[in-house]
Amino acid sequence: MKTAPKIVERIAEILRQKETFCVVGHIRPDGDCVGSQLALTLALRTAGKEALCWNEDPIPQKYAFLDPDGLFQKPKAGKHFDCVIATDCASFARLGKAGKCAARHEVLINIDHHESNPRYGHINWVSAREPSCGELIFRLLKALRWPITEPIADCLFAAVSTDTGSFQYPSTRPGTFHAAAELVTCGADLARICHEVYQSYPLSRARLLRHLYNKFRLAGGDRIAYLWLKQADFARTGANSDESEGLIDHIRDIEPVVVACVFEELDPGMTRVSLRSKRPDINVNEIAAQFGGGGHSAAAGARVSGSGLAVQRRVIAAIKRALDAANT
Repeated sequence: MKTAPKIVERIAEILRQKETFCVVGHIRPDGDCVGSQLALTLALRTAGKEALCWNEDPIPQKYAFLDPDGLFQKPKAGKHFDCVIATDCASFARLGKAGKCAARHEVLINIDHHESNPRYGHINWVSAREPSCGELIFRLLKALRWPITEPIADCLFAAVSTDTGSFQYPSTRPGTFHAAAELVTCGADLARICHEVYQSYPLSRARLLRHLYNKFRLAGGDRIAYLWLKQADFARTGANSDESEGLIDHIRDIEPVVVACVFEELDPGMTRVSLRSKRPDINVNEIAAQFGGGGHSAAAGARVSGSGLAVQRRVIAAIKRALDAANT
């Protein structure tokens, strides 16, 4: 095994020394967040540590199979921890209530792969080169020489797979395939993970897909595709916000679309904006940063205040400027 970076050895030493832990992740957790949180919590418990897994939002239904014992819990105020570990969270604010409730700690470790991460922990392992946080957790467990049990392997494989678009995104590296292969060797149930994550969804999501294909719009000479998801759309389809994950990929894949954007109404004065780019010269992280958000060069987002129409105009204008600048 390759020698681990010094930051990994430092984190490993703290995990060996401390006894009480809380593993936290970002609001509206995706597969990488869920898998990373659960895998690290399971590993700590297997090592004899006291570890809780906290997130402001419940685990999305499609990932519930990874947590048969109900470790993924909502935060509770008043507890003290030797160590809090934030996984896959680009900023402290994105931890939401989990960050506030876990504020009583001796050390905060920040493990992440978002290039916009401001290094908010006492110890920060932020590697934007990695396509998923799950791969970082995998490397950490190997450095610790802790066993990767079948449940841990399932969680990490789901994390790596979902954040690479099932190994299709340009961020996928040779090491990603090596990590996935090792996880299958450790017992990751590839067939079950693929079925639960990619091949099974409720009827309400099918209704959301119908809404998407009926309502998406094009702009900027068909280089921009965008969609609105309003509270009434979720009510009409019977879907919840978790089921909107991945919808943006359907409009991103249209030719000649370069940037896809989903506007989700959180309340009348706040919109969640998700951005995807399929060209390396169009960095949506830079676009999201204009609105106080961030993420990766190919996938980013922000929460923008203001009326829906005003937000749409500002964001579409920013995307057009980025496209025009790249073309010149």
